[in-house]
Formats: sequence, C-alpha cells, structure tokens
Amino acid sequence: MTQTTDTPDILHSDAAPAPGTVADAPSGNWVDRFAPLPARPYLRLSRADRPVGFWLLLIPCLWGLIAAAAASGWRALDLWLLIAAFCGAFLMRGAGCTWNDITDRDFDAAVERTRSRPLPSGQVSLRNALLWMGAQVAIAFAILLTFNATAIWLGIAVIFLVALYPFGKRFTWWPQVILGLNFNWGALLLWAAHEGALALAPVFLYFGGISWTLFYDTIYAHQDIEDDTLIGVKSTARLFGGQTPAWLRLFTMITVLMMSAGVVLTLAPSGSPLALALGLAGAWGMGLHMAWLTATVDLGDPQSCLTHFRAATRTGMIPAAGLVAALLVL
Repeated sequence: MTQTTDTPDILHSDAAPAPGTVADAPSGNWVDRFAPLPARPYLRLSRADRPVGFWLLLIPCLWGLIAAAAASGWRALDLWLLIAAFCGAFLMRGAGCTWNDITDRDFDAAVERTRSRPLPSGQVSLRNALLWMGAQVAIAFAILLTFNATAIWLGIAVIFLVALYPFGKRFTWWPQVILGLNFNWGALLLWAAHEGALALAPVFLYFGGISWTLFYDTIYAHQDIEDDTLIGVKSTARLFGGQTPAWLRLFTMITVLMMSAGVVLTLAPSGSPLALALGLAGAWGMGLHMAWLTATVDLGDPQSCLTHFRAATRTGMIPAAGLVAALLVL
C-alpha cells in the first residue's frame, strides 16, 4: 500500500487477528512461536514471519553467483559470497520492508489485510522503526564492504531504487517494474562479486528476473485489487484487469527468452553441450512452471493468488538448479 495525503476510513470491519500477530502472516510462523517477545514486533516489521520475500530476493543472487562460477570456475571465496548473499538478502529485505511500512503506515492502517502490521497497530513506534531499519542497513553495508570495488558500488547504487519503491504506486501503474529492478539486482551484484566486473550474461538474467517479478507480483496484487481501487493505489493488477492472464503469458515468454540468453552466454563458451542443455532445461522449466501457475490461479480468489505467489520461490529455483547441474558437469 502507498501513503497519500488523505487516509481513508477502514475499508473492512472484520474481526482483528489475535493481539500482537499480523493478519497476513502464515499462522504458526516461527516468529510467533519461538522468537523472544521483545524481538517479535521488529521481526514482523522485517517480514521475517513471511520468508517468501527473502527467497525472492536471494534467488537472483544465486543465479548470478552460480552462473559466474560456471563461466570462470568455482573459487574458495565463493563460499563466503554464498553466506554473504543469504545474510545480505535477509537484512536488506528486512530493511526494505521496514522502509515500506514506514512510508505506507497510514494506508496500511486503512486496509484489512495490513492494519495489524507493527506500525499501524502500535507494536513499534516510528522512531524505533527508523532505528531498526538503520541497524539492518548498517550490518548489510558492513558485509558489502568485504566484496570487490565493482560489487560495492553496485550495492550502493541500488539504495536509490530501494528508497523509491514504496512511492511507485503513487505515480505509475507499473510499480512492479520498480520492485523487479530492486529484487533482481543480486544477479548483477553477485556476478560482479565473483568476477570483479559485469558482463552481458548477468544483464540478461537480471532482465529475466524483472519479467519474472512482474509475473508473480501482478498475481500478488490481485489480492488487494478492490481496496486499491477504492484508495487509488496503482498496480499492474488494476491496469491489466481481465487481461491479466494474457499479460502473464507474455511475461512468461519474456522471462524464458531472457533467462535462456543469459544461460547461453554463460555456458556456450565452455564448449560443453551437456552443460548448455542442463542450463537451458532450467530456463525452460521455469517457463513451464509459470505457464502452470497462469493456468491454475484464480485471480478473483485472494487465497489462490497468495498460494500461487508463494509458489514463485519454486519457479525461481528451477533455473538455479539447472545452473548448478551445468556447473557440476563442467
């Protein structure tokens, strides 16, 4: 949700979730069950109770790192890069969600699905949310400083996109593009962290990831299409309306083409037809899974949209598995 000048009345009046929990988090999540009580509101603010976003941020990092290793060979340093990718994805996803909730707190208070989040529900103050965001960014930046200069500058450059995203729904019908630019940056960053420079292959992986993000986040946005229409929040779900399935098929084709190009540029120089075939199988398998999600999602059912959105993590792991298989046979 995106903040505007006026805050509408609560759009729905259904019963609130149990005190201290968040309505749109999975029931029985690890934060609600195991995290220390003082930490729970902050972990909820970082969406640690909903790990899907973490995986969607991490997966392009895996694409970039594995593809770079396949292109020029696995190195001992890559174990640290893999650990750093996991930690950085967790921290920056948490910082980005915190920033999103800070900027959207008034609108989140006006929508049934989001009004129980930590800021609108009063679990966390605005001051403490800002401090929590700063702490996450600071630790992530310390990790970034262990990378080479190219990767460091790429990590700094993406901050503008992170800051811009919550405001995208104010001025464009395509905020999912801004999300895609953010969430897939890791494909460029981890390639550069391994190679010391960028190349065309990770650029294709990056654009394939952006198209993939448009696919899954359009499905996700259909959950809130009625509320977003009343509030005036823009999204591709509202823009496409009844034409969404056709757009999802287009995004699937673009994703497969971009991912396939990235795979070919990565693996063709190796001279191994088997490695290339395995990499392409991952790209095409990704497309088949996206086609299946398009065919089975009920865009008028919020629960179906949420279930298919969560399945996007499996979609993204298919090309990662193809690249791993290719790396193993090289």
